[in-house]
Amino acid sequence: MLRRSPICAFLLNLTALCLLNTTAAKAQVTDSTHPQVTDTTHPGISVDPDLVALSTSKNAKEYTLAGVKITGTKFLDETLLVSISGLTVGDKVIIPGGDNFSKAINNLWKQNLFSDITIYYTKLVGSSIYVEINVTERPRLSSFYFKGVKKGDADDLSPKSGLIKGRVVTENMKRTAVQAIKRFYADKGYQDADVRIVEARDPTVANSETLTFNITKGSKVRVSQINIYGNQAISEDKIKKQLKDTKELSRFTLYPPENKSPYGPHEAVTFKQYINNWGFLSYSSTKEFLDPYFRFKLFASAKFNLSKYEGDKQHILEYYNSQGYRDAAIVADTTPIDKKTGKMTVDIKVDEGHKYYFGNITWRGNTKYSDSVLSLIMGIHKGDVYNLDILNKKLGKQMNPEGGDISGLYMDDGYLFFHVDPVESAVYNDTIDFEIRMAEGPQATIKNVTISGNEKTKEYVIRRELRTIPGDKFSRQDLVRSQREIANLGYFNQEKINPQVNPNQEDGTVDINWGVEEKSADQLELSAGWGGGIGLTGTVGVTFNNFSIHNIFSKSSWDPLPTGDGQKLSLRIQSNGKAYQSYNFSFTEPWLGGKKRNSLTVSLYRSVFRTGGYNYRTNTYSFSDTNSLKNFGATIALGKQLKWPDDYFTLTYSVNYTQYDLNNYPLFTSAFRNGFSTNFSFKIALSRYNLNQPIYPTTGSSQLLSVQFTPPYSLIDRNLTQADSYKLPEYHKWRLTSDWYLPIGNAMGADKSRQFVLKASAKYGFMGRYNSALGYSPFERFQLGDAGLTNNFGLLGYDIISQRGYPVYENSDPKVNPDQQTASSFFTIFNKYTLELRYPFTTNPSSTIYGLTFFEAANGWYNYQDYNPFRLRRSVGVGMRFFLPMFGLLGFDYGIGLDRIQNGSLKDATRFTFMLGYEPE
Repeated sequence: MLRRSPICAFLLNLTALCLLNTTAAKAQVTDSTHPQVTDTTHPGISVDPDLVALSTSKNAKEYTLAGVKITGTKFLDETLLVSISGLTVGDKVIIPGGDNFSKAINNLWKQNLFSDITIYYTKLVGSSIYVEINVTERPRLSSFYFKGVKKGDADDLSPKSGLIKGRVVTENMKRTAVQAIKRFYADKGYQDADVRIVEARDPTVANSETLTFNITKGSKVRVSQINIYGNQAISEDKIKKQLKDTKELSRFTLYPPENKSPYGPHEAVTFKQYINNWGFLSYSSTKEFLDPYFRFKLFASAKFNLSKYEGDKQHILEYYNSQGYRDAAIVADTTPIDKKTGKMTVDIKVDEGHKYYFGNITWRGNTKYSDSVLSLIMGIHKGDVYNLDILNKKLGKQMNPEGGDISGLYMDDGYLFFHVDPVESAVYNDTIDFEIRMAEGPQATIKNVTISGNEKTKEYVIRRELRTIPGDKFSRQDLVRSQREIANLGYFNQEKINPQVNPNQEDGTVDINWGVEEKSADQLELSAGWGGGIGLTGTVGVTFNNFSIHNIFSKSSWDPLPTGDGQKLSLRIQSNGKAYQSYNFSFTEPWLGGKKRNSLTVSLYRSVFRTGGYNYRTNTYSFSDTNSLKNFGATIALGKQLKWPDDYFTLTYSVNYTQYDLNNYPLFTSAFRNGFSTNFSFKIALSRYNLNQPIYPTTGSSQLLSVQFTPPYSLIDRNLTQADSYKLPEYHKWRLTSDWYLPIGNAMGADKSRQFVLKASAKYGFMGRYNSALGYSPFERFQLGDAGLTNNFGLLGYDIISQRGYPVYENSDPKVNPDQQTASSFFTIFNKYTLELRYPFTTNPSSTIYGLTFFEAANGWYNYQDYNPFRLRRSVGVGMRFFLPMFGLLGFDYGIGLDRIQNGSLKDATRFTFMLGYEPE
């Protein structure tokens, strides 16, 4: 049996082969043809004298590596390890003095897979040498545990720690896990969390071990007091507002704690100072006076996070800079913790410096636009408070999608290579002069426009929405508009629409690649039930928003339906047993002809209402066509995009036809129970739509002005009576709707996709008649109240105007004939105003969720004589909206009808409303 020689190991350690502390080079006897030498120190061990001579030689000699063998590995591939070592059969090695073996050891050691690496000489034949690399693998992680914490925290820590079972256990793995655990608890306010690791061999798995993390969270650190020192120009209260993520605890005490600080005393305002300075007339002064005794922070957790605190200090400096104090600095700060209470005091000392103002601003390098034009656009004048952030925004150094800056002015005219730099040319006293240096560069021409990421949607559907056309001059405004148009298609994740602009300054061209990410755009509506005596009830509705009618007869395109041409197909069937059935079909082609944005919409609907009675003998309902209402309707609409006043405008023409077949059915009045009623009308609508996205818009507006009218039958035939007006109703109806969306700032310093949005809306409608001798048409009136789901008279074409916090309005006009009371319960005039403050919780393509608070005021009138635009029903409340790709909108609102409150009680003034599928008007 061959054994390794410790003597040879000692000798080799004296050579250059052993360059690392963790390795040893040893000689092993493998060739019995050479005379053997007996090791008297260790009887029984024979040593090859040539290997001994090689180890003790002082003369460098070149050898050829004839063989490399890996031993000791259990999980790793030997061939791969030889490759990593860098040793290759045929290499020339110099012994002693060469570095081949030391490099091999280093290469293997860098993999962090071994706890020991040893190289042996195993055989020497002439100038050929054989070596063996023996490795000891590090143990692998079989399992890990978190002790001393709740199960919920342990579940959260598992993915955050970065620990993966089966991986080799290294010091870096353990250190990274400990840092992740401490960071996890630091974010929760536990700044002194202690983590100790216990390693143990796992007897069930070879060469593996378990890691147990014993965690001591310690006390949660909360900020009790924030003190600002050195501030003279900016009040402490304004500085504290810049600390977005570092807040103070609420406080109510008669004995305020002492504020001790290394930066001097922090004296509170005395009652005498408060009175003498008339502080009771100022909210901020009153708040400052009460702060040591009373402080109310409703949403502030006051937990301390070091990384967020560092960001908050930067916010303080940014605020000072925005007020003209460009030299402001935080010279020192401390965050002592009271070990007894776990509360922290944050002391910040600032050096405000001088307040600066803009001086003379000169322009250099501009040839396209004059100095006066550039100065007018920038809007900064001599004597304005110095604000570098405003200067950069006006110059376009910080890109604004809405434009209005110097860079936008140039880039909208093709100057993609435009560059601008503000340089301080002089600083004197409190004034700073600037020289704006510009390099206009050549106008860039769009060369190639490519699209990627569209798996279902055909490329031409996206390309026809683009304003970036090959051969045109580059325009940033066209880029932003194209991005908006793609988002409004609704087929793609709006957050992933990414135009990659690749300029080539050598030939003055630019390539644009539009990257998109598909999302589900179709919607499904399903409901079913069983009514006693009525039978099966339910609804089945599908809407395909990216349909392809062109491929409807192509079998290979059905996956599961032909898609990709940007058309919309909607089918819906609703049944309430034999009592009611409804069938709806709608198809929209947004680009009729494929060359212009001319839309065509065709919709058909059919419904049947039957009245019946209950048979007590059989416990069933019976329905018959002898008491029924059948109606059939069709609409054809043609929309055309306008170029004037701008191309956000669309003009739509539509023809609407509905026929009612009454069979002993008192729809309008008892005098008209049998026969046909035909509602035939035309509609013209002018709309302007420039929202930046359809589901959760943050900017833009939507405007609509429409008029719908029937032929003036009574003017053509003067002999028509009121009874005839039920057979051929006549009217003209006017609508005006205006919605505006305004971002009002980021919440808690969040990114722009998580900002508050204010929606302001106003809606008006009124109905007219051609002949004052005839009553108003029972068709096309306005129903107000509720959430818009109560639509018992929807077959009459009523516009359903919701108001949260109120049931459906009822008209109790005593002047109305009882036979007309059904029609008079709905209005001929309405006004509605809405303010909504929205905040998104998520805008992922899989779901969009946002919350809102609202104020609404609305009312309806039957007679023009009674119209009073200031007599409105008011309501306030909160709500949630969920947009799910397959099911569309799901909404909840809780409203309080302010005019329904009686004796100060909300008992009968509140109303919970529910929305499904669409947002009511």
